[in-house]
Amino acid sequence: MSSQLYALTIAEAMTLLRQREVSPVELLDSVLQRLEETEDRVHAYTVVTKESAYPAAEQAEREIAKGESKGPLHGIPLALKDLLYTAGVPTEAGSKVLAGFIPPYDSTVTTRLKESGAILIGKTVTQEFAYGMNIPSTRNPWNLERWPGGSSAGSAVAVAVDSAMGAIGTDTGGSIRVPSSLNGVVGLKPTFGRVSKHGVIPMSTTMDHCGPITKTVEDAALLMNVIAGYDPHDTTSLNVPVPDFTDGLDRGIAGLRLGVERNHFFYSEVLPAVRRAVESALSVLESQGATLVDVEIPYLEYAPHAGLTLIMVDTSSYHQAWLRERPEEYDPRTRFMLEVGEFILATDYLRALQVRKLFKGAMKEVFDTHRLDALVTPTIPITTVPVNEMSVTIIDMEDDGETILPALVHHCTPFNLSGQPALTLPCGFDDNRLPIGLQIVGRPFDEPTVLRIGYTYESATSWHREAPPI
Repeated sequence: MSSQLYALTIAEAMTLLRQREVSPVELLDSVLQRLEETEDRVHAYTVVTKESAYPAAEQAEREIAKGESKGPLHGIPLALKDLLYTAGVPTEAGSKVLAGFIPPYDSTVTTRLKESGAILIGKTVTQEFAYGMNIPSTRNPWNLERWPGGSSAGSAVAVAVDSAMGAIGTDTGGSIRVPSSLNGVVGLKPTFGRVSKHGVIPMSTTMDHCGPITKTVEDAALLMNVIAGYDPHDTTSLNVPVPDFTDGLDRGIAGLRLGVERNHFFYSEVLPAVRRAVESALSVLESQGATLVDVEIPYLEYAPHAGLTLIMVDTSSYHQAWLRERPEEYDPRTRFMLEVGEFILATDYLRALQVRKLFKGAMKEVFDTHRLDALVTPTIPITTVPVNEMSVTIIDMEDDGETILPALVHHCTPFNLSGQPALTLPCGFDDNRLPIGLQIVGRPFDEPTVLRIGYTYESATSWHREAPPI
């Protein structure tokens, strides 16, 4: 059994650890063995921290043996995206600009995970500064010639291949949900301000979110119980009550009202396989007692463009000094996008802010008018593409594939703009057996309902049990 421990969910491993049927060291051994088996093919990690992981696992083993418990993550091996400060561990954000940078302190999320007894096993690959303009070596385990998504690709791939039992990603325009969808795992972008970004290298401070990537919805809830909460060190953190995100997961969804918007989320370029999978998922949710409500959302068509405008200006602003002092250290594609961001007019930025205000108001009105508990959409309108197509798209904006990058974030960016919680979970495959994701969007700070809907769907299907052929 010990050699297959890596395949456990966090919830399953937690039970075995508490019953002392498995030790944290045995669990770590299994996960690191799986990492060694897969890493040369998927390249999910930038650094593996065995030297600190084993002492932490041994300490957790001693504590559990004495009957001490720090919570559900005590003894669980987890990974962090290489944007989160980790004291004593290189944090380079996928860029030569930060080559060799070792933070002097931990991010708040890192601190909370350590205090919970989690075993941090390494840092995962991100595209350069999460901006998504370079193509790292990370590969999709469902097909190694396919793109794994960005920018939290390393975190999603590590979870998909069981070289981490869970991971932390960041999401500015879809960067938790896109790779989670493309790799067949669960990803949650929490409400803006719910999880601290202190010690997380920013992309756009008004659009960035930090959240979990896991094998199951329950595991995402368990991670949220540790990482959520007000942080005075983060100026965007909101001081609101933090619930037990696992409470009521199994209550079912009878009587819930789920919005379905078809003009934006089911438009003509949505792949037929994606449409079929999501329509089937809607039927499952309906069979579980939910009511589907057709809705229209004002200003929705402008939301992705407004979001990308804010992201480009915010990111260029953050990088302005480095861009002038050390431009040669950026990947040329990233530098190009940073330079383009400096040409966006202040009037365009202000219009994007106005759209954000209008869109947030429209979302609230739609939820209130239709008495919605959530909105359900495809996570992205396509499945993953060949890596070489993605490279051409990013390098040559005049290429026929220029619509690929916008398509990947078309369904996700609106909810970075509105700040609402958004969950993706597996709901099927296309004809090439590439994963398809279902997105569930809730009211601000209502992650419990979003997770409950996802848990109900997951319990009624088996997509989350499928494993990539690696």
